[in-house]
Amino acid sequence: MPVDENYTRVSEFVIVGFPSLQPEYFVLVAWFFFFLYVTTAVGNLLLVVMFTLERSLHEPMYIVMVSFATVALPKLIARYWWNDGSLGFHTCFFQMHMIHYFGSLNSLILLTMALDRYLAICFPLRYPTMMTNQTMAGLTLFCWGIAHIFPGISTISFTLMPFCGPNKIIHAFCDTMSLKSLVCVDTSRQYSLAFASAMFILYVPLAFIIFSYICIVISVLRMAKGQGRMKTFSTCATQGCIISIYYIPRFFVYVTPFIPNLTMTPDKRIATTIFYSLFPPVINPFIYCLRTKEIKQIFRRWLQKRKGVMPTKHGQIVAVTMSN
Repeated sequence: MPVDENYTRVSEFVIVGFPSLQPEYFVLVAWFFFFLYVTTAVGNLLLVVMFTLERSLHEPMYIVMVSFATVALPKLIARYWWNDGSLGFHTCFFQMHMIHYFGSLNSLILLTMALDRYLAICFPLRYPTMMTNQTMAGLTLFCWGIAHIFPGISTISFTLMPFCGPNKIIHAFCDTMSLKSLVCVDTSRQYSLAFASAMFILYVPLAFIIFSYICIVISVLRMAKGQGRMKTFSTCATQGCIISIYYIPRFFVYVTPFIPNLTMTPDKRIATTIFYSLFPPVINPFIYCLRTKEIKQIFRRWLQKRKGVMPTKHGQIVAVTMSN
């Protein structure tokens, strides 16, 4: 439908958050998200420092997933702590782009990690030559670049649309679904394009991840002995849970508007989005790294250095004397 050229353009948006949340719980929710943000930041920062200091960890299998929390949580915390949910017009679109960018990037990184596991388990002899540090660096840079394309198309498209009505975003952050309802013209074409792009960037990698896991299971059943088989299955099962948490709830959030008899309240949609967006980055340091043998050994060595002991080649502990 056409819009009057004299309409008043929206200059800012307001993050509402959970619409049914009572004011007496605002501070408690703010503390919860603050704790979530600090845990995510400290955990991932620790890994960055460790990867920087320890050259033995500079291998293709170690990838630091960029945290979604830094883009989404500060404004949500301010909304409930100081009742400050306002975002400038262009700031909101920048947040929307980065939200969808990190979602796309995480999907591509999961694809890269699945490729790494697939080659390591199914082609162990060729793996060192196929997946070198240079190859993994190239794949990582490719993911960082390609992840901007699909969100960028959607962001530019929505930026050019007229926003002349309400400016309250019923969500924890700016995203395509929330802004769609605030546009003054028909957005079905633009939203369909954004939806198709999201499905492509999310579920094409998921298809390969499923394929890689099937090949890994077949390969392990054929080649591994009992102990090695259980260790591989344990690792794959843990990583499979993270992948399921990331993809399955996201799928229901995206497809609910297209299923007539399936509805999701704003509070449930926001809670589901926060769950699949923030829970994986919180536990990624534990799932992908703290269970890794090399990192356990590095922690043990750091603790021994601080206590003034060092392990010998035969596993004996000797005292370290400090000379002036």
